Amino acid sequence: MPLPARERLATRGAAALSEAELLALALRPAGARTPPEAAASALLKRYGGLARVLDTRVEEVASVPGVGARGAAQLAVARELARRAIEEQMRQRDSLESPAAVRDYLRLALGPLGHEVFWVAFLDARNRVLAAEELFRGTLTQTSVYPREVVKRALAHNAASVILAHNHPSGVPEPSFQDQALTRALTEALALVDIRVVDHFIVAPGASLSFAERGLL
Repeated sequence: MPLPARERLATRGAAALSEAELLALALRPAGARTPPEAAASALLKRYGGLARVLDTRVEEVASVPGVGARGAAQLAVARELARRAIEEQMRQRDSLESPAAVRDYLRLALGPLGHEVFWVAFLDARNRVLAAEELFRGTLTQTSVYPREVVKRALAHNAASVILAHNHPSGVPEPSFQDQALTRALTEALALVDIRVVDHFIVAPGASLSFAERGLL
């Protein structure tokens, strides 16, 4: 007879558990009437996988039967812990040698947001993150970005390069004409003070796009 999830967690570690089992343990005892195992299965079925569950806004996750506000808050705490752990790694290592960590960080930081934000990571000469900041905030579909302010913040951090990012909360991560024009404007403005744009990411629920990988930089 298979060991219960809690016993396998204690004896074999979290890696031995399935996504549904991990979610159930994270939700326990959030659902008073619905077993956490059922709530976890409902989450994975509705959103199609763990990444999409973590990308989803707290209010929406809370509406799933058996999850509620408490369970959604517990998942938000887990997501924030993961985001901070990844950010700590990016501050200590060459970010360009671990692009997956950058993507994971952005997905956790921007994926669940219901409004557009423009985010910048400021890197030192060894590509380690000096700071990661949300510089501009907008509506569901757009936000205003001012190149002069991005340059000022980059100089304030004494950055050698930057990674840009923004989210598309209501759509797919495809760059619009405006997105491409803004990237060019920021690249030119930062180049005047000898700061390089390493990449620009667009994040949407469950997906992301890299301008560098698309050859758009």
